[in-house]
Amino acid sequence: MSIAYEGLERALLREDLAYHQARILLLVDAVTKSSGHSRKLDGLTKLAKLDFLLRYPALASQVLDGLSESDPRLNLSREDIATPTEVEAPMVRYKYGPWDDRYYAVIGALVGRGLLRYAKGRKGSVALATTKEGRRLADEMIRTLDWKALSERSEAIADASSGMTGNAIKELIYRRLESLMDRPHRQVIR
Repeated sequence: MSIAYEGLERALLREDLAYHQARILLLVDAVTKSSGHSRKLDGLTKLAKLDFLLRYPALASQVLDGLSESDPRLNLSREDIATPTEVEAPMVRYKYGPWDDRYYAVIGALVGRGLLRYAKGRKGSVALATTKEGRRLADEMIRTLDWKALSERSEAIADASSGMTGNAIKELIYRRLESLMDRPHRQVIR
């Protein structure tokens, strides 16, 4: 595959809302299945930070103590480890760490399609859980080669973050990835 084609393919993937919806569905599903998360993903901060670790898998083991680069569920290649911020869908540095402006549209679409539902969260937070239909679709996706690796990575990150709040994960990201977070707001994390 040529470098120009790979670049075009990545650019299209970054803008594909269906891809972002599928990734978020798999992440929320993994969190709701993992013990220690109360069958919901509690808070947009937690969603954004776990999604950051999902998108930047080589950094996940630096942030979460329960993961190592050798965890087969992370599906890391030598290239991932050598260039940990070269990802298909980069995020931007925002007020509270990594963020993606598409979250509201992605969550709204998933809730609107009946794949996620809002759940009771901590005071003032938005919690998400998969619906029966969302879990069925996630289970179908998991059985395909295209989504299996992302699903396994989601499960590894969900398990390693069990019992942690979004704020706790944010603090670990700031402390353990200080050089990546020391940048102006709205700058792409590379």
